[in-house]
Amino acid sequence: MTRAARRYRVVVVVAARPNMMKAAPILAEMAKCPLLEALLVHTGQHYDYLMSRVFFEQLHLPEPVCNLEVGGGTHHTQTGEVIKRFGEYVQQARPDCVVVLGDVNATAACALVAAKEHIPVVHVESGLRSGDRTMPEEINRIVTDSISDLLLVTERSGLENLRREGIPSDRIVMTGNVMIDSLVRMLPLAERSDVLARLGLQNRRYVLLTLHRPSNVDEERHFLETMDAVATLAATVPVIFPVHPRTGQQLSELGFRRFTALAEGMQPGPVGLWTMPPAPYLEFVALMNSAALVLTDSGGVQEETTFLRVPCLTFRENTERPVTVEMGSNRLIGSDPGRLLRESLAALAEERKPGTATPPLWDGQAAGRIVTAILALLEAASRPATFSRGFTVAQS
Repeated sequence: MTRAARRYRVVVVVAARPNMMKAAPILAEMAKCPLLEALLVHTGQHYDYLMSRVFFEQLHLPEPVCNLEVGGGTHHTQTGEVIKRFGEYVQQARPDCVVVLGDVNATAACALVAAKEHIPVVHVESGLRSGDRTMPEEINRIVTDSISDLLLVTERSGLENLRREGIPSDRIVMTGNVMIDSLVRMLPLAERSDVLARLGLQNRRYVLLTLHRPSNVDEERHFLETMDAVATLAATVPVIFPVHPRTGQQLSELGFRRFTALAEGMQPGPVGLWTMPPAPYLEFVALMNSAALVLTDSGGVQEETTFLRVPCLTFRENTERPVTVEMGSNRLIGSDPGRLLRESLAALAEERKPGTATPPLWDGQAAGRIVTAILALLEAASRPATFSRGFTVAQS
């Protein structure tokens, strides 16, 4: 009689909605593997229906085994609460490894907890760098990568950054972009969405806007000038603006009234700036896929428009996803509101058509490669003589 193979307990952490698009394919792939017991932990950073629950429903995510209910707050408050509450959970659950995703506060916080508990850390979406340490996300990326045991990379720049920072090659695996797995799986459903018909929108006859980064939203003068530029653009073409909660709060506090909310059953006119609540995943993909142009400061949207080959202007001074610019779909335009208006009008006039290429391994199969890499890590970790946790101090 042979001894039964050991079943490994793997905790996958989600916090904000971009994590959910990355976690769903990984958890689905893990469910196929009899060697893995996958446990989903939700930190509760995004907690209302439109920012969290609807994503669980549409992406068919399993129920979390634990919700830390951290909520919002300042960066240090949120990070500290995640460390405290996740630390308590880990000491009880004692997983064989912890999988963290992306670059939110919970990513770094949960990686720190696992590292201090001598639990192997897997970082999905490793190596991305903007070069701008004023971005909280950049600090989270550097900290997480420096203490992770397995670094899973989405694009070539990630490999180059990690090697430059001294991360050993045997801890790095190029898996491709798992968020594209969700996009590939859900795109047929998004294409059947009635959101365009409900809003009275015509294919390629509107602009989609997302705006949420502190650098664009928190400083009053810059934010108002940005919204004025968008309102001027909206005098020539409908601009559909699903409003992130932090952006909506700023709009409300500043009393900005030069926009019209899309009430139930209301349709945009031929021009105008139209706001709506945060869009569920399927509806947002449908809106993105049919837009003439996408304006964003989101990293994930840069990637999704690249795969969809929809023209995108990124309203930031830098991007941690340079492959999206290399592919030709995304253009980095800086954070000057006047340039935002000029570049948008020019992009609409030229009807720019992105190329047909997509980045290597953005093929909808990244989750399988990720689970294979995690299994290899777990098997090595189960043989202490062959497993070393040599952390490196990252240099950016």
